[in-house]
Amino acid sequence: MVILDATIVNIALPSAQRDLGISDGDRQWMVTSYTLAFGGLLLLGGRVADLVGRKRAFVVGLVGFAAASALGGAATTPAMLFGARALQGVFAAVLAPTALSILTTTFGDPRERARAFGSYGAIAGSGSALGLIAGGLLTEHLDWRWCLYVNVPIAGAALAGALVLLRDQPGARGARLDVPGVLLGSGGLLAFAHAVGEAEPRGWSDPRVLTLLTTGAALLTGFVLRQRATAYPLLPLHILKDRDRAGCFLTIALATGGMFGMFLFMTYSFQVVLGYPPMRTGLAFLPLTAAIITGSTQISARLMHRVPPRLLIVPGTLLTATGMATLTRLTVDSAYVTGVLPALVLTGVGMGMTFMPVFSTATAGVAPHDSGVTSATVNTAQQVGGSLGTALLNTIATTSATAYVTAHGRAAATVRESVVHGYTTALWWAAAILLLAGLLAATMVTAKAPRPATA
Repeated sequence: MVILDATIVNIALPSAQRDLGISDGDRQWMVTSYTLAFGGLLLLGGRVADLVGRKRAFVVGLVGFAAASALGGAATTPAMLFGARALQGVFAAVLAPTALSILTTTFGDPRERARAFGSYGAIAGSGSALGLIAGGLLTEHLDWRWCLYVNVPIAGAALAGALVLLRDQPGARGARLDVPGVLLGSGGLLAFAHAVGEAEPRGWSDPRVLTLLTTGAALLTGFVLRQRATAYPLLPLHILKDRDRAGCFLTIALATGGMFGMFLFMTYSFQVVLGYPPMRTGLAFLPLTAAIITGSTQISARLMHRVPPRLLIVPGTLLTATGMATLTRLTVDSAYVTGVLPALVLTGVGMGMTFMPVFSTATAGVAPHDSGVTSATVNTAQQVGGSLGTALLNTIATTSATAYVTAHGRAAATVRESVVHGYTTALWWAAAILLLAGLLAATMVTAKAPRPATA
């Protein structure tokens, strides 16, 4: 639900814009108001889960997310919609790390942990694609508002399961919330996330973007200094000093950056270049989702307790990079079955093989009182990497398309060709980013295969 909501509104955006009279300049806030709040508050959400107890934080997050979703679905003005999306992001920042930390502390046996993280990895990897599928179906057959209302029954089912199945895990006794650390860390991440969002329409050299980046860097530097000095850090620095964990953080940031850009380009390629309606656009991503689930549950989950994590992560990133490289052969006349489908399958299997061992390894061996903040750090790396990658690759695509039009003229056919040229250029960069992720995993993630639990 949390990951799905980062993309489900993408296909619904044109309908919502017409219905509420949202200007072209403000329409990005339907997406960025959610991702800004989500990415900026993740560390706070993870630490709150550690302090108040994971079950309690999970329940509060679910109820709040459902209420914010209902508010957004009922929006009558742009401001009401943007505010509801931001509120969704606030509660998502509690939900995402809490859910992962519950998995981390519940499953200790390597086989059980592999199965649990296989399912989690499949959901995390396919959530964005599922959002595009659901967005297309709901927008075309019901209304764009159902892209938000759909969270209410999902949250209700999860809430019922949480109340019945989850054990109450008390928070850390005697610990306090580091308020200065909250302000510095959340403020730095918010500034950084805002800069990335503004870089897409404004460019990286825009004064506002540079100011936000400088402010974010200064606040995050202050945050690190604060964490070294305080007795109750928001992010204990020993979490980052572990080689395997740091390698997983960097790998997931780079891998997500490359993959999120692909989602954006293929969505526009299906609708703008190939002329697919919303529902067909969503269904075109279905093989990708199936491949992610297969890679995560049938490959990684079955092998995770037998082989070192990097023997899954490295081949996974290489497969994904191969899929991206295959997509660079797209033209304005490419057929879906021969030109797109093989690349989506390769990409999906690779994503499934990558996400599951990264999540499991990054959270392995963490003390229970640090599981929430460690899970939040994984999610933060994923969110920041996805935002940075999307902004960077979108800038490359736009620049390449503009250069193509300048060189070949502005005829209608040339404009379509320029769009595809921009996408394929950016996809080469995405493939390179994924190769870098694989290289980092190969050199930094040295953990061995998990040992079976002893009686």
